[in-house]
Amino acid sequence: MPAAGTPVKLGVLVPYAEGMATSGGFLSDWAGVLEDSGVESVWAVEHVVVAADYEPRYPYSASGRMAGAPGTVPMPDPLELLAFLAATTTRLRLGTAMMVAPLHPPAVLAKRAATVDRLSGGRMELGLGIGWQREEYAAVGAPFDRRGARLEECVAAVRALWASGPATYHGRFVSFDRVHSDPSPVDGTMPIVLGGHSEPAVRRAGRLADGWFPFTVGPDEFAERADLLRREAAAAGRDPEAVVLTAWPGSADPAKELDPAFVRRYVEAGASRLVVGGHPGPGGGLDGLAEKLRRYRDDVVSRL
Repeated sequence: MPAAGTPVKLGVLVPYAEGMATSGGFLSDWAGVLEDSGVESVWAVEHVVVAADYEPRYPYSASGRMAGAPGTVPMPDPLELLAFLAATTTRLRLGTAMMVAPLHPPAVLAKRAATVDRLSGGRMELGLGIGWQREEYAAVGAPFDRRGARLEECVAAVRALWASGPATYHGRFVSFDRVHSDPSPVDGTMPIVLGGHSEPAVRRAGRLADGWFPFTVGPDEFAERADLLRREAAAAGRDPEAVVLTAWPGSADPAKELDPAFVRRYVEAGASRLVVGGHPGPGGGLDGLAEKLRRYRDDVVSRL
């Protein structure tokens, strides 16, 4: 858990709306507001495609359906979007939340993420998950089965490629011998953050990840899963406190996003980074975004 007195970091999700996530001019100014407001990190989501008619298996709502009709929410490629933000900022850390790892060949993913990290001066955090949309896998030509195992091999393979070459890795789904992947990340690696709040996902994060970032998880479940993660990390011979926990309280209950008592429960459970949505709110002005971030710091973070 964060040590007493440790400042809680603030992350912001990219605003996924037409004219925002799809406008370089807006995003450049938007990121400037984040830096001026002391935001630590920005997080970008991935969906390669969203099917017009998908099996209702979306795990973050009771209906199994995403918010918003398919085709109405623009979702640029997260690494390319973060590369753009890297060029317009100097301090923001750049995270994916989450890339669907089994959709990408690990060697290609390792190269792309390392390139953004190198060009940004070491600010990249690679968030990975397994997704939920069978139709998305089909569109990419990736198998939907054994997604968890494929994710685990992806983590091992990209770390091998980032380490001193030549790299060799042999798994069930990924295999290479004595290859070089240059450039490597600034520090020879970068934090890998895993998503998901199912028991297998949390155990995986405890065994393998540098961070854990779940979605739509209430404070009680967050605390229970954080304890499971720490137990799994200890059983794997890892330092349980070395896994950085990120929480987005507003994804669980938007009405309580500015409730210090509600948000405090996540921090007490071990969250050292809190995330808020990056949409400026009514009117869409950047002054509104600056005010939103000020309120969150003054009314919530300062009272934790």
